[in-house]
Amino acid sequence: VTGHHILGPCCVLCPVINTNCCFSWWGGVQMGPPDPILGVTEAFKRDTNPKKMNLGVGAYRDDKGKPFVLSCVRKAEALIAAKQLDKEYLPIGGLGDFTKACAQLALGANNEVLSSGRNITVQTISGTGSLRIGANFLSRFHGGSRDVYLPKPSWGNHTPIFRDAGMQLKAYRYYDPSTCGFDFRGALEDISKIPEQSVILLHACAHNPTGVDPKQEQWKEISDIVKKRNLLVFFDMAYQGFASGDIDRDAWAVRYFIEQGHNILLSQSFAKNMGLYGERVGGFTVVCKDIEESKRVESQLKILIRPIYSNPPMNGARIATTILNTPELRLLWLEEVHGMANRIIKMREQLVAGLKKSGSSHNWQHVIDQIGMFCFTGLKPEQVERLTKEFSVYMTKDGRISMAGISSGNVGYLAEGIHAVTK
Repeated sequence: VTGHHILGPCCVLCPVINTNCCFSWWGGVQMGPPDPILGVTEAFKRDTNPKKMNLGVGAYRDDKGKPFVLSCVRKAEALIAAKQLDKEYLPIGGLGDFTKACAQLALGANNEVLSSGRNITVQTISGTGSLRIGANFLSRFHGGSRDVYLPKPSWGNHTPIFRDAGMQLKAYRYYDPSTCGFDFRGALEDISKIPEQSVILLHACAHNPTGVDPKQEQWKEISDIVKKRNLLVFFDMAYQGFASGDIDRDAWAVRYFIEQGHNILLSQSFAKNMGLYGERVGGFTVVCKDIEESKRVESQLKILIRPIYSNPPMNGARIATTILNTPELRLLWLEEVHGMANRIIKMREQLVAGLKKSGSSHNWQHVIDQIGMFCFTGLKPEQVERLTKEFSVYMTKDGRISMAGISSGNVGYLAEGIHAVTK
């Protein structure tokens, strides 16, 4: 090794080191670990069992197990195509009609924050991009602690998003494995000890990966203690409408916290609730003290975005905007998102019924009580391994399953498998 150059064995014999003959810029790069969810998918693809199930990927499927494109999306695309619009760059902050509709969807059209102009909402590259812009903003401008407190567990991508932006990751108790439910007392106890001015991340609804959400009365207590500790709240809302089927119910915590005086940060995604996975449609909102502050924040968000991707993609934002701002399409969307949520709820109920029918004596009520796309089954890693090996049912080792991968055609088979490994 000379400096950062990696030399091969032939270089020892060479009287004049030729750094071009066997030198590699990337010789010191180590192989990274595989993504746990993508690894599940790869193993699933190699399996030849006709009954195999992939319960790892968090993407909605219809009752035949096929990817689902909403009718309202198809209709919006047709309206957009008929207008023969150009493909010019969007502004740095995105499509103005989209950011306005995005904020109204989250906060409610009549929210005081919107009428007073003290929010800034920018279009982002789905929820992941929104979180990263928010993390970069915190890293550069948050005057308090650099600590971000995540629920334990949280979405796996939260940690690298905030860590790579230069923030420090901490945790507060959230999930109770003994009940497969919310550890409310543990959460309150931990939050009460978080240093003032730290950042706390909260899942607005359909907590990923557990499917466990606080009840409204519990949200109120969380809000009180967060306010006492003077913590900065960062809401991640990736499933509005997709959790309960009701967009207002799913946004309740976000709106309540704002009512209580929390000037929150908010990430939104339209991947799940509009099925716009590959279109990468999202928003990032900062609720500020007043309109003057919001303008300053907006200017800095644009400065952050410009060197990363300059401006966001256009097509998905046009689709979402057309749906939200066209009354008949909005109504159709609300019906369709309600239908998707109901299918997930129905699969939960059928899975529990199937387990009882198979003869399971365990209490599976938590499967019904949890909400959203994911369910923490309570299966142990060795049970997950058996389920994969003996039944070709694929999921992450922590026992998390995507309820969208279950259909009326395979729910009975899954129940038999789970019963077999949990006897």
